Amino acid sequence: MIELLKPEQVLVIAFIIMIAIGTVLLSLPVATGNGQPLPFLDALFTSTSAVCVTGLVVADTATTFSTFGEMVIILLVQIGGLGITTVTTFFALMLGKKIGVKERLILRQAFNMLDMQGVVNLVLKVIVITLIIETLGFVCLSFIFVPDWGWKTGLYFAFYHSISAYNNGGFDLFGHVEEFSSLTQYIDNPWIILVISALLLLGSIGFIVVLEMINYPRRRRLSLHTKVVLTMTGLLIVIGTIVILLIEWDNPATLGLLSIKDKLVVSFFHAVTPRSGGFTLVSIEQMHPVTQFFTILLMFVGAAPNSTGGGIKVTTFAIILLAVWAMMRGNRHVVAYRRRIPVDQVYKALTVTVTFMALVIILTMLLMITEHTDILKAMFEAVSSFGTVGLSMGLTPELGGIGKITVIIAMFAGRLGPITLAVAIARNIDPPPFSYPEERPLIG
Repeated sequence: MIELLKPEQVLVIAFIIMIAIGTVLLSLPVATGNGQPLPFLDALFTSTSAVCVTGLVVADTATTFSTFGEMVIILLVQIGGLGITTVTTFFALMLGKKIGVKERLILRQAFNMLDMQGVVNLVLKVIVITLIIETLGFVCLSFIFVPDWGWKTGLYFAFYHSISAYNNGGFDLFGHVEEFSSLTQYIDNPWIILVISALLLLGSIGFIVVLEMINYPRRRRLSLHTKVVLTMTGLLIVIGTIVILLIEWDNPATLGLLSIKDKLVVSFFHAVTPRSGGFTLVSIEQMHPVTQFFTILLMFVGAAPNSTGGGIKVTTFAIILLAVWAMMRGNRHVVAYRRRIPVDQVYKALTVTVTFMALVIILTMLLMITEHTDILKAMFEAVSSFGTVGLSMGLTPELGGIGKITVIIAMFAGRLGPITLAVAIARNIDPPPFSYPEERPLIG
C-alpha cells in the first residue's frame, strides 16, 4: 500500500497517526492530575500542538496533566521535532533493516532536501546531535533548577525543558507557580534565559546548518543555504532585540522595571522566541500593540528549513528580498554570496509566502467571527498557529469548539507546510505539450 502513495502523502498519514495515538493517550484518566478524562477536543488540540511542536495550549500543562500525561506530551514533542520518519528510520536501522528507495524519497521530503544522497547517514547524525545538545541543555539547566526545586523535581524540569526548548515545543511545567506563566519567574536569571535561547536557536537553524558548522573547522566551507540562514537569523535577532528594547523600554508591565542588563537580555530572548520557541518572559498581552504586531512579523518569517521551527522560513524571506532588490536594480538574476539562485526557487519562495499569507488572512477572519475578538489578537494567534510558534495573547485558552478545530488544522498545516499538503492532496497532472503566446500586462 505504501508503495502506491507519494512521499508527501506518507508524511501526512504518519503525522495523523501520531496525533491520533497522542490523543488517545492524553484522553486516559491516568493522563490528568485529577483522574478525570480530558475532553476529546482538548486532548486532540494538545496532541496536535505537541506533535507539530507548536506549544499552544488550551489547558495548562503543569496543573492539568499527571506525570504520565506530561511524559506523553514531551515524547510527542521529541518525535514531532525530529520528524516521525526520522525516528522510524533510526529504529529500522537499529534493527538491521534495509532502507529502500521509497523510504529514502520520504526522508528527502521530510528533510526538505534536493536529492537522496546521504539522507540515511543524515538521520544518524541528526539523532546523535539531538541527544548531545539536549544532554548539554539538561546539564546547564540543572545548575539552576536543582537548587530551586530539589534534586528530583529539578532534574525532571531540566530534562523536560531541554527537550521542549531544543525542539521549539514551547511546553513548560511552571504552571504550579502561575498558570500559563511560561518562564516569567526567571526573568532576572540570565543563565536560564541564555541556555533556553541557545537551545531554541540550535533547533531553529536546522540540522544541515548545525552539521556544517560542526564540520567547518575541518572543511573551511559553508554552503549558500547555511550562509543565508545564519545571516538572516542574525539580522532578525539583532533588529528584533533593538526594536523590542526601544518600544518596551518604559512599559512597566514588561521591561520598564528591569535593570538595563535585564532589559537587554529579555529583549534578546523575545527576539529569539518568535523563531518558533513559544516561551515567554513577559506577558505578550501587556506588550505595546506595536511590539505585538512586530512579533507577528517575526513569527511569520519563522525558523530555517530542515529545522524544528515553522513560518515561511528565513531562506524564503531572504530570496523574496533578494528578488525585489534584483528587480529594483534591473538585474535579471537573483544573486546571494556570488551565487545565482534558480528562477524556480524564486517562484517557490513566492508561492510559499503568498499561500502562507492567504491562510493567515483566512484564519484571522475565522477567529474574529467565531471568537468575537479584535483583529490584532486574532492575527497573532493565526500566525502563531500556522507558524507553529506557540506564543499567545491569551486567546487560545478561551477558544470555543470551532476555534479549537480551526487552530488544530492550522497547526497541522503549518508543521507539514502548505506545499506538502497541496502535493499530497492534488492529483498528478501532466503539463500541456504546448506553450501559450506571450503578452505583457501592465504592473505597478
